[in-house]
Amino acid sequence: MRIMKQLILVTASIGFMATSQLALAQETPTTAPAGVKLVEAKDVQDLMAKGAKVVDTRRASEYAEGTIKGALNVPYDPEKSAKDAGFDPAQDKFDITKFADKNATIVTFCNSGSCWKSYKAAVVLAKNGFKNIYWYRSGFPDWKARKLPTE
Repeated sequence: MRIMKQLILVTASIGFMATSQLALAQETPTTAPAGVKLVEAKDVQDLMAKGAKVVDTRRASEYAEGTIKGALNVPYDPEKSAKDAGFDPAQDKFDITKFADKNATIVTFCNSGSCWKSYKAAVVLAKNGFKNIYWYRSGFPDWKARKLPTE
């Protein structure tokens, strides 16, 4: 019986460690990718006041549950590539035809640092020649916590 308890404890510990490592591995970088600027909520408000397009990259169902007031929904979906800075955008779908002006100011966001959709969308836009790309890493949860306008 004692050996069984130890085996269960060891198995549980290994499972916890694996889960912890997986969660850490899935966090987005804390710095912006090449050609993209990292912004916080106040910056997003300032950019919006100047006419920036704010893009919610979450699924349509998530967008429908609430978003930043005035945000456009351009889902980065399906997201099949690795949750890694070296992801392969060819495995994913993001409709950049929604953005005609490569000089427009565009802010991407999703569900905080563990959500890769806005990071990947910002990378795809920058790699396709868009000049003024901003990434709001803290995303919608931060926006709501600050009690900023939503819809």
